Amino acid sequence: MARVPVLKSPDELTGEARRIAEKIVDTRKALDGPFSVWMHAPEWAERVAHLGSMVRWEGTLELRTRTLAALVVGRHFQAQYVWGIQGVIGAERDVPRVTIDAIRDERSDSIPPEDLQIIDFTRQLLRKNRIDAPLAAAVMERLGADQYVQLTTCIGYYAMLAMTVNGVELEPNPDHEALKV
Repeated sequence: MARVPVLKSPDELTGEARRIAEKIVDTRKALDGPFSVWMHAPEWAERVAHLGSMVRWEGTLELRTRTLAALVVGRHFQAQYVWGIQGVIGAERDVPRVTIDAIRDERSDSIPPEDLQIIDFTRQLLRKNRIDAPLAAAVMERLGADQYVQLTTCIGYYAMLAMTVNGVELEPNPDHEALKV
């Protein structure tokens, strides 16, 4: 059970908070996930929604690459909500089930090398707070400075989501795969 009330509809809010919730529903189709609790701090919710749109859909970083990073973040933080939704998105973005399983089980076998590079990059940043120079150079060469920065920002964004859903004990969608922690 969530530690704060989960707000499911703009109708539960008034004034500026309701306007922000309606705007979020217009762009995301629902008031769910972390936004269902961020609405207790509506201005934060609005700003995070703006950043989230950029991280999730805009920029030049391949969507599949973002999803790989988000899966690693969800696993790292044992964030059930993030893991579950990213598993669904991963399947939609042609992330092989064997790769999702390897991330879940914190393994590296059977992962295509180009995916493993992103997974290792994300794991290093989360586990060591840094990237080893050879891996950083390889990812920089592959992505260029702009996408390199987009990737690190993506990792930070999903870490923020993971901390939020974990901090409030937000229940994941029961239809999504759960992490066994």
